[in-house]
This record gives sequence, C-alpha cells and structure tokens, in this order.
Amino acid sequence: MKRFVGPVLLSALGTVACATPQSAEPPRAAATPVDKTSGDLRSPAFFEATVPDRVERSRALFLEATRVFLHPRCVNCHPAGDSPMQGDAQYLHDPPVWRGSEDRGVVGMECTSCHQDQKLDLARVPSAPMWRLAPRVMAWAGQSAHGICEQIKDPARNGGRTLDRIVEHSAHDPLVAWGWTPGAGRVPAPGTQALFAEIVRAWVESGAECPAEEARR
Repeated sequence: MKRFVGPVLLSALGTVACATPQSAEPPRAAATPVDKTSGDLRSPAFFEATVPDRVERSRALFLEATRVFLHPRCVNCHPAGDSPMQGDAQYLHDPPVWRGSEDRGVVGMECTSCHQDQKLDLARVPSAPMWRLAPRVMAWAGQSAHGICEQIKDPARNGGRTLDRIVEHSAHDPLVAWGWTPGAGRVPAPGTQALFAEIVRAWVESGAECPAEEARR
C-alpha cells in the first residue's frame, strides 16, 4: 500500500511527486537575480527599425523575451531544484514541497488540490488551469539567456515542441497567461501575453538565434 507523504506536482512531461518534510523549518533558496520591472515590452517593430542585421535582431528579440522568462511569475515554477519558489523574493514554496517519484513509492496530493482552475483571490492562492511545476530539464532559474534559448529550441528539453508550437504555447496557454493576471499583491510579468507571443514569433521568424553566453538584457 502506497502512503501519502505530501503534495504531488504535475509536470508537462509527466507526474512528479512532492513530499512534505517532517521538519517545521522549511529550507530557503537564494533568490535568482532577475529584472523585476513590470514596464512594457518593446515590440518586434522596434527591433525591426533599430537592429538591421537579422542575426543580431533575432538575438535581441530573445533577450527581450527573457524579461518574461526570468520574471518571478514565470521562473518560480521553472526552478533549478526540486521545489517551486514563490513571491518576488523567490522563497521556497510554503508549505514546503518537493519532487518525489511514484517509482519510489512517493505519492500524494496534486498541485491542483490547492491551485484551482479559477482564481481564489480571497484565499490568495495562485490559480490557473493545469497548475504544475516545470520538469527539471525546463529549469530557468539561474540560467543565462543563452542557456534558456538553447533549452527552448531543444525538443528533448522543451516537451517535444517544435518552434511553431513554442509560439502557440506562448500565445494561448492559460497557465502562461496567469503571469499577466496573477492577482492582487503580485507584480505581473512585463507587457502582455499577446505582445510576448509576438516577440517569440518574431524571434523564430528571424532564425531563432541565441544570444551570446555573456549577453545581458
């Protein structure tokens, strides 16, 4: 008989378990240094007008997209470790949870046991359809723009998606959309989902070039 030991987080690549520790003192994760601005994103037209070289324009477009990828609303669910983060300060999830595996007999509740399809503003619980933690291979926390770009282009690390499907995911996925309507007390991702998707599409159409390793936003 399998014992319930804590919440289970679902990933896009399958179920990952999250066990609740017995200790009352949760660990803390170091915050990832990210740009937390909520200002508008620059449009593809801006880069078309200011960066004539196609390769450099493609790289600049991806750097602009990382203002969303590395915003706390997004990167908190793309952690480098086994626990999601929360808040602008990017503390470990409270109550504390982490990945487990049904192969090791670790089972429990799912993310959606607490994170519902509809917003629960009074309870201050973030909610959106199919709330889940990104798998380890989709970690963005602590990564450079170059590293995230190479990851997003790799079907082995992006959920088996083509670049066209990445654009569609950016434009229409309801969990992605939550980043711009996160509820009271949470800073939304910069720009809008529609503009973000336009930037991702323009990046793909300009060759899906990756920024240099040392490139900064």
